[in-house]
Amino acid sequence: MSTTDEFRRNSDNFCYRHPDRQSFVLCQRCMRTVCSECRTPAAVGVICPECMAEQRAQQTPAQKKAQRRWASRPAMALSTDRPRMTLGIIAITGLTYIIGLIPGVGSILTQFLAFNSVFLIPELGVIQPWRLLTVSLVHSGFFHIALNMLALWFIGRSLEPMLGRARFLALYLIGTIGGSVAVALLAPGVWTVGASGAIFALFGALLVIGRHIGADIRVIAILIAINFAWPFVVAGIDAIGSGSFAASLAAVGISWQAHLGGLIAGALVGLIYSRTRAPRQRGVQIGLLVTLSVVLLALLVIPALAYV
Repeated sequence: MSTTDEFRRNSDNFCYRHPDRQSFVLCQRCMRTVCSECRTPAAVGVICPECMAEQRAQQTPAQKKAQRRWASRPAMALSTDRPRMTLGIIAITGLTYIIGLIPGVGSILTQFLAFNSVFLIPELGVIQPWRLLTVSLVHSGFFHIALNMLALWFIGRSLEPMLGRARFLALYLIGTIGGSVAVALLAPGVWTVGASGAIFALFGALLVIGRHIGADIRVIAILIAINFAWPFVVAGIDAIGSGSFAASLAAVGISWQAHLGGLIAGALVGLIYSRTRAPRQRGVQIGLLVTLSVVLLALLVIPALAYV
């Protein structure tokens, strides 16, 4: 992602120990920006090396003794230099696809995990709310999952280190819900599969965060426009021969509703992250994320009323 001169001159956008490394995470003590290599996970947020050294110097003899005792015990080493949450999502999604290749299992798995708004209508007798999220695990074929996971890798390896694992996962899940809600509102009763809603949420968040920190977001905006407009372009070409744009758009098999819902949800999450960066705003950030999720779920009442 290219940057403007204003962005490059603002040292707050880069790690104070590695000025060439862009970051979106602040030390909870000194409020300086730190990269993944310079972070030490704390009870809330992260601590930079200098603050960690100062904190250790202020420890009492009893605290130092307790720390040495716990440090001597074997523990799992944690590393923040890799987008582990991104890799984890790819692994789980890929494993689901592989399991679906087992003869007789694929159709059952899709029927159990794919999204359809009829499974959220109490009047119809079957309530299966997990489909709002599990829709991102099932795909229609190899190229479908390959393109989505490739996009997830390219965006996630840059966005996850900026946000942190927990924020990145929250963004992915809320984006998935946003995509499902948009399908329920704009295409009730239609079956959908795939992680496209979550992928577009990452696009939307990256667009807003990039704009907030002064980065050049023109390339991101163009990519979003191309990806969102693609099914309409294909449908328009097919409609020249068939004469029906709506039928051609449905035949394309791409859920533009999920793309739109994920994009809007991701942009809102990105706005929340951009305006609540400070560690002292963590409670406000969590509250806003919960509120956004509740609002999205509340919108499901609209398609429910259509069936009454």
